Amino acid sequence: MKLSTGMLVTRYSYEHDIVFRIKGIINNQVVLHGEDLRLEADAPPDDLRVLGDDDLRKREEEMKEKEEYSYRLFRQDYQLMKNKKNMEDKKDLPRNVQRFQIPVKVLHIDGDRLYLKKCIELYKKLGLQVHGVYMEEHEVPLHMSELLEKIKPDVLVITGHDSYSESKGEKRDIKAYRNSRFFAEAVRIARTHTSHLDQLVIFAGACQSHFESLIRAGANFASSPERINIHALDPVYVVAKIAYTSFMDKINVYDVISNTFTGEKGLGGMETRGLYRTGIPYMENK
Repeated sequence: MKLSTGMLVTRYSYEHDIVFRIKGIINNQVVLHGEDLRLEADAPPDDLRVLGDDDLRKREEEMKEKEEYSYRLFRQDYQLMKNKKNMEDKKDLPRNVQRFQIPVKVLHIDGDRLYLKKCIELYKKLGLQVHGVYMEEHEVPLHMSELLEKIKPDVLVITGHDSYSESKGEKRDIKAYRNSRFFAEAVRIARTHTSHLDQLVIFAGACQSHFESLIRAGANFASSPERINIHALDPVYVVAKIAYTSFMDKINVYDVISNTFTGEKGLGGMETRGLYRTGIPYMENK
């Protein structure tokens, strides 16, 4: 079968461990993007197996199960936070007074159109306001200032695809990573606009990204401490935890990553205050 852009494939050399989507073919090398993991790779055409209909159906069922399980975990966590907030309100306010909520504004910049679409659908499902922008990873630093001025977000997500190549250097060398240097530069530019870590909360990185550089550049949360692959939807769950935690409370980093697909080996960060704010009296939309 002739290979073409958009096909889903696996690699014989890696025992078909990851499903990739063909991004393009350059000089007889096939550029691959992980279908569910934020990983970029390449392979010769004869190393690839195209997924058949039965494989696709099985894979879709498995991923749907995992995503629904993660969503249920977050909803349970959110309900606990909401109940706690309601109990606090009852103590602080007379019975007939209701609060209004200030929505959190998210700017999500993604180097993958399909991932961005999936993320936006999940943001909406979780009740979050998001402005999504598709942009190749190397372009993000060039447009960072302009986007921040235009959107003025509370949370900034900078993600896409990345990978570490042992042939290009040691793990501590950021030049050995496909896109980590672009993520780090974009974070540094964002921090020149808003230096306070609690006034602009930043998530940055993708699969196998240089975690240390992203944190030192000013990200609150980043991937990937153990240089492992992260799931396409992981950034959304991190953002949701931030958005629904009261600004009076610090976010426990372990609590943030516990509802993600990847966990602490793929995601990490630092203490950050939540962004959930309420006020009185309740305002109706008129």
